[in-house]
Formats: sequence, structure tokens, C-alpha cells
Amino acid sequence: MFIFSLLVVAALFSTHAFSLRIGNQNAHIKPFKRAPLQDLVTWDEHSLFVRGERIMFYSGEFHPFRLPSPGLWLDVFQKIKALGFNGVSFYTDWGLLEGNPGHVVAEGVFALDEFFRSAQEAGIYLIARPGPYINAETAAGGFPGWTLRIKSVLRSTAPEYLNATANYVSTIGKIIADAQITNGGPVVLFQPENEYTTYPGVTNFPSEMNKEYMAYVEQQFRDTGIIVPFIDNDNRVEGAFAPGTGVGAVDIYGIDAYPLLYDCAHPYVWPNVRFPRDWQTIHRNQSPTTPFSIAEFQGGAGSGWGAVGEDQCAILVNDQAVRVLYKNNYSFGVKLFNVYMTYGGTNWGNLGYFGGYTSYDYGAAITEDRYLWREKYSETKLEANFLKASPAYLTATPGNATNGSYASTDAITVTPLFGSTNGTNFYVVRHADWTSTNSTSYRLSVPINGANLTIPQLNSSSLTLSGRDSKIHVTNYDVGGLDLVYSTAEVYTWAKGANSKRVLLLYGLAGEIHEASIPDTTGEPRLAEGSGITVQKIGANWVFQWQVTPDRQIVRAGNLEIYLLWRNEAYKYWSLELPASTPTGNYSSPSKATVIVKAGYLVRSAALEGSDLRLVGDVNATTDVELISAPSPNITTLSFNGLLLQTQRSGNASIAATIEYQQPQISTPDLSGSDWKYIDSLPEISLSYDDTRWTACTNPTTNNPRNLTTPTSLYASDYGYHAGSLIYRGHFTSTGNESTFFVNITGGYGFAYSAWLNSDFLGSWVGSGSYQTYNSTFKLPSNLLSGSSNTFTVLIDHTGQDEEGPGTDAIKFPRGILDYSLSGHPLTDVQWKITGNFGGEQYPDLARGPRNEGAMFAERKGYHLPDPPSGNWSFSNPVSNGISKAGVGFYTTTFNLDVPTGYDVPMSVVLNGTAGAGATSMNGTVSNHRVQIFVNGWQFGKYGK
Repeated sequence: MFIFSLLVVAALFSTHAFSLRIGNQNAHIKPFKRAPLQDLVTWDEHSLFVRGERIMFYSGEFHPFRLPSPGLWLDVFQKIKALGFNGVSFYTDWGLLEGNPGHVVAEGVFALDEFFRSAQEAGIYLIARPGPYINAETAAGGFPGWTLRIKSVLRSTAPEYLNATANYVSTIGKIIADAQITNGGPVVLFQPENEYTTYPGVTNFPSEMNKEYMAYVEQQFRDTGIIVPFIDNDNRVEGAFAPGTGVGAVDIYGIDAYPLLYDCAHPYVWPNVRFPRDWQTIHRNQSPTTPFSIAEFQGGAGSGWGAVGEDQCAILVNDQAVRVLYKNNYSFGVKLFNVYMTYGGTNWGNLGYFGGYTSYDYGAAITEDRYLWREKYSETKLEANFLKASPAYLTATPGNATNGSYASTDAITVTPLFGSTNGTNFYVVRHADWTSTNSTSYRLSVPINGANLTIPQLNSSSLTLSGRDSKIHVTNYDVGGLDLVYSTAEVYTWAKGANSKRVLLLYGLAGEIHEASIPDTTGEPRLAEGSGITVQKIGANWVFQWQVTPDRQIVRAGNLEIYLLWRNEAYKYWSLELPASTPTGNYSSPSKATVIVKAGYLVRSAALEGSDLRLVGDVNATTDVELISAPSPNITTLSFNGLLLQTQRSGNASIAATIEYQQPQISTPDLSGSDWKYIDSLPEISLSYDDTRWTACTNPTTNNPRNLTTPTSLYASDYGYHAGSLIYRGHFTSTGNESTFFVNITGGYGFAYSAWLNSDFLGSWVGSGSYQTYNSTFKLPSNLLSGSSNTFTVLIDHTGQDEEGPGTDAIKFPRGILDYSLSGHPLTDVQWKITGNFGGEQYPDLARGPRNEGAMFAERKGYHLPDPPSGNWSFSNPVSNGISKAGVGFYTTTFNLDVPTGYDVPMSVVLNGTAGAGATSMNGTVSNHRVQIFVNGWQFGKYGK
């Protein structure tokens, strides 16, 4: 038995609206050619330049439409900025904006003003990726449902398709153009289309048509005022549309890759099929005039219906994967690096594709509920800050990976990057078998100052590489004008302090032996905190060696102060750029002053006001704060979130304070004990139900690539219904001899359906993660009277459309009834009607968009919205009562939330599948059921068991 329950929860929240004011159009527009159209964002073969400054562009993917609460966008931006990132890449979803053809709705949660304003406030540059096709695990890859009726091939030069994109492109293009850096906004790069590249079964790519289509999309957006550089993301790494390839070429060629694939059920098994080993060579051959750019790289993974949860996906792409895979990318000299996803969010309102589910947590560094507890967040922070503090990396030339050349064992692979200034070299070390879990000892032989050195040099010691780890060793590394001759410990960051002081943070694993060297002119290294280092002068350099301990050690040598940290201790340190004057403001710049603080959970920003260092951040426990480095010697006070802290001098003479954490008193509602009101939400199975206003399925033909096998089309999209549930009613006159009803239904992986004859329940397909189409033959009651009017009711919960590769039109595969038969009758004896969301493509709820609702009676009546007319409804509890037979029950309750000011308290509704009093089957187990959860009208969750 399949029971479809519908749950509505309403709560009270407040929102704040903001507006963005952008300056005048930049006057430096040049004729469209390969030359830059503006002079604020430029590039060479090494890196990007923003306002003339060479930068490492390190960004994270974050989709505003997956967090439909604009007041929270700044929170996510600041958490991404705190990683050491300077960018965010984002999609816009055409399917959510133009669900009604000809009417683009870019208002409310779909407006981007607050997104752009929040990016500016956080100091985040943006890569805009509006498609029109975006993929992104969204239904139909971000295409509106009505485009599925286009007969021509989508993503082609067919006029019917190109004309369909015009309204969306002109609207969203203008919105993004107004937010370009040339207009004072945060948008610095633009990606037309998405993964427009070859696909299994697609040959001769790119054909002339493909090139012309790409060029058409580019010109569409240029015509809206887009003048920042174009970038693409070639997921086949075949050089498609790289500069110099002719029609459709972009300004900056980018690739994307997901080497760990998506087997979250076996998260400790790293597949050895897509690990890159020669991208630096491939890039030199494909796009030698642009910086090596990875427009998408795997930052997590997704799972599907009936599979494991997102935390398993986070284990697959965990902190170990970040160390091995990201550092492998650095070894190729990547200078534009975008992590997909850094914050995933939620597939609310049926926006996801058929291979996913409600959560789009993606196992990302920032969890779906915006927490930072995954270690990969902290590991990524170490790496991004290192690259930001290493300008020599930006012009370094990657060499070839070798086994046993630089390292003393061929079990270790070393890839060098040779610096063009100061002699700075980087050596990226990993296991030759990158999946290895072994711990390997090695020594490193590298050229330093004209001589080959084997390090470590002291105590006949060796270095250690643990399983699934990777390290970056540096030589002749510039610390603000001071030379770090070499370090086997990894550099986290460094900063210029007051009075020529330099502070350097090095880290390693507890128990590891590490060694570093500085010129003797710097000064003799002396231990200022901790114990157990060995110091020896060798030639013109001081060499010091230590074993990493959980307790930090501090070494001073002249104006250089070096913190020797355990990696887990380094996670607590935050490197923060101080604000600058406009136009730089909060954006990252190599010329900005930096402070380093040791704190706890999160430090979002820092600012100097006279002698006060003002920190903004979050704590989740009583937290010690220590100022490690600042550019001013006059700091005497610390404040945190506007609260002046009581400070003292630490043992290291740093300013320190304690932030007292007070556990908030929060009362959460007991939903299982709340007062619920109930109404039946499947009146359609009643013989007296009137469906005269439903849509008659009378189309004798379809534009769908799947030919009809029924007298008229029963494809839902042919009648304007694309999301959520569908209900069909099939009317026939009985002969009295009917015995079976056959139906073949498609709805995507995890879909389900139930069927009734009149009010008699026939049966269900309860869903599977392995089938997107399933047929059933139902036995009919034997009491049908000859000449009587009868009605089949078929309720389908479909899970969205597919994604596709160019030329495949895979997203057009229909949803709904594919075939049917009624014993003893020709197919034409059954007359079908269909309903879906209220209004179909002419949906009235513009605030929540075209996919938020389905065909349920309560949804069509608007009962899922706040304040349903429940005064005369019966009292019933979905937990303790439930519904006793196959059908749909709609429940609603209200509650108040009172979260104290200053606290961020993510909340969720947990469904554990426990049987309610009326929701058990005959053997006492929990019946198959599905639940949808609406909060203030927003469909935030779907649950199936």
C-alpha cells in the first residue's frame, strides 16, 4: 500500500530588503574583437589581473536560488571569504525565472540585487554563469518546462530554440551587465553556456553548428552589455572553444573535472580512472596564452533517491581528498580555481533533477545548514591562504612529475614549480599511487642557491608522508622581503607586522619531523615558546629542526617570528585583510595590510579603528582570542561583534582575550505533540468529483522525440505541467467484463505512483533508485456493471527531468503516462484528463516560482500557504494518527520561533519513519509513504519510505 501524506508547517520569520546602486557605464568599451573590452580585468598566460594587480582567483560555487533567503547570502559569502577565497561562481536558473513563457520574473528571492550587494560587502568577485543551459543537477538542466515542447534540437542554432532564449537572455544579461566591475559591481568573469562539449554518443564535436551556436550565445550576452572576459568549462578537456580555435572561441579557456566520481556508498574507495597527471602539458598545447583555469573542480558529490546521505559524500571528498587532489592541481599551475560546490544548499520546491533529492548539501565544505564543522573547510583554508600569500606561485612554471628524482624513493611523486622571481620554487609531494594509505619516509634533494641539498640536513632524519596526504615544500620563499631558504613544513601564511616585523606560520602533522632554514643575516633562531628544537649553522644559513607537537612552538630570528603549529592547531588561526579605500574596499588585493588572529569557530572580518582591532565572527564555545600579527604597534584593545573585550598580554606578549559563550535558551516546538488540523487531499477518487475544469488530454501529436503509443498525448509537459505531482483521471464506460488495467509510467529515479478505480485502491509502485519508468498491471474489481461510468485516478509523484549533453535532447524524455490498456477495450475507450500545479505555466505564486507546487488538491487550493482556512477541519495528528488507508492527507499547524538576537540557529525537521497509530500495514511495519513539508508555503522537503 502506498500512502501519500502531505505535511504543512508554518512559522513566523522576518526579512530585510536591500537595494544595490551601481555606477555609470564604463567608458572604455572597445569594438568587439579578441582584445579586451575593458581594462579592469585582464590576463596573460600566467594569471588574471584585477585593476592591474596579479591575483590567484580562488573561488567557490554557490547558487543563490538554492538558498531562497537573501538575508543569509552575506553569511555564506563571508564564510567563503574567510577561507581565503576571493571569488564565487554562481548560476542563474532560467527554469525558475521564466516558467511562464514570455514572462521573466527576477524579483523577490529571484532578484540578484542583494546577491551582488552582499558579494560587494564581503569582498567577493563573481563569475556569472547564466546558461541558458546550466546543468547543475537542476530539473531539465535549468531549462523551463515549456522548452521541452520545442520540436527542434535544444542548444542548437535552430531558430525556434534561439528565439525561445531571447527574453531570458536579454533580461538576465542586462541584470548581470549592470553588476560588472566596470559599473562598480562584483562581476569580473562571465561564462556563456555550460559544459558545451562532447558527450557519449555525440560525434564530430564541435561541428560548425556547435561553433555557430556558441558564438550566437556569446553575442547575445555581449548585446546586453557584458564586457568582462568570457570563460568556458570544457568537461572533456579537449580544448573546445579555447582562444584561437575560431568561431565561438572564448577569452579564457577553462576545464572542469570530477576525478573522485560519485560513489558515496563507498566513500573510502578512490577510483583510479580520472586522476590527472599531465594537465600542465595539455594546457600548454590547448591554450598557451591564458592562465590554466579550472572552472569547476570536485568539491563534493551528490547522491540519489534511496541511496546514502550527503555526509557519506562528504567523506568521499573529505579533507584528505582536498590535500591530494587540490595540491595536485596546484602542481599544474592552476591560477583560476573554482570549487564545485563550496556551499550547496537545498533543492527546495522540486527544482532538482531526477537523479538527486531535496538536499543539495553536496558534501561541501559548508554544510547545507551553513555549519563549518567539516575538516575540509579548515584544510581548504590553509591551502587558499598559502596561495594568496605566495605571489611567486602566480608566475611559476610547472615541471613534470617524477618518481625517485627529487625524492629518495620512487614511492613518492614530486612535481616542481619553478619560480620566475627570487628563485622561489615549489615542490608538490604525493604518493606515486595517489590512493595509497601507506605512510612513507623520504628525503628531498633540491637545488637551492646554486647547490643541490638533501633535506632534512640534521640528525640523519627523514620526512614522512602519511597515507592520502600531500605536501608543498618551498625553497627561497619570500616572507615580505625575508628569505626562507627552505621549509619542509608547509606554509600557511605570513604577514607584515609593525616595525618591520614578519610573522610566518608553518604547520605539519603531530609527530612529524620538519626542518627549515634561514640566512644567517636574518638572525640566529631562538625558541620563544615551547621546547625541543635543534639549531645548527651550516654555511651561511641557520637550520633548525623540530618535531610537531599539539602545543605550538615559536621561533624568533631578528625581525622574523615563526609559529610552528600542529595542523589541527593551525585551523584555529585566521588571516584577514583589512579594508582599503574604494574601489578596492573589502576585495582581496596583494597590496592590502593583513592581520592574523587565533580564535575559534569563525572570524569573518577585521578592521582597525585607532587603537582598537574590531573583529566580527562566530563562536560556539567560550573562546580564547589572540592577536598574532597586525600592521600597527598601537593596538591596545580588541572588540568582537561590537563588544569590547577584557584584554591581557599572553606569554608571547601578544594581546589576548576571552570571549565568554552563553548557551542560548531556545524552545523548539514539539511537532509530534502540536495541534494539527487535517483535510483529505485526494477527493478526486470520489465518484462525485467534478473534473470538468481539468485539462483534457486531446493532443493527437507531440513534438517529443518519443513517438506516441497512445491515441493522444499523455505527456504532462504537452499540457503545461512540469513539476511535483501529477494526477490523471481516465473515464470509460464499463462492459462488465474488464479484468485488468495496465499502465506504463515514467517519472524519474525514485518516482512513485498509485492507482484507483473509482474509490477502490488498485495498487502502487513505491519507487526505486534504479528505475525511472515502471509498468504495472492491476487486477480490477469484478463488480463493474455494464453501461456504468467509471474513472481511473492515477497519482504520480515525479522527481524532475534529466540533464543532457549537447544534441541529445535527453531532458525531453516525458513525464506521465507512456502507455496503458484496459482489458476488453480499445485505447480510445478511455478519455483522459490531467492536472498539475495550479495554473500550470501560468502559475500565480510568483514569489515561490513555477516548480514549488504539484497537483495535490491542497496545493491547488493554496492550503499550503500561510493561514489556510482550517477552521472547520478536523483535528488529527500526522504522527500519532496518520491516515489509515491509501490516499493523501494534508496536515497543518502553526508555531512560533523565538531565537535570541545575535545567534544563528539553523533548524530542520527530522522524519524518522516511525509508525503512527494509523500508519501501519497488516504485519505491523511502517507502510510505504511520502511526505512533503511546506514552511510558510515554501516546499522545503520531500521524504519517502
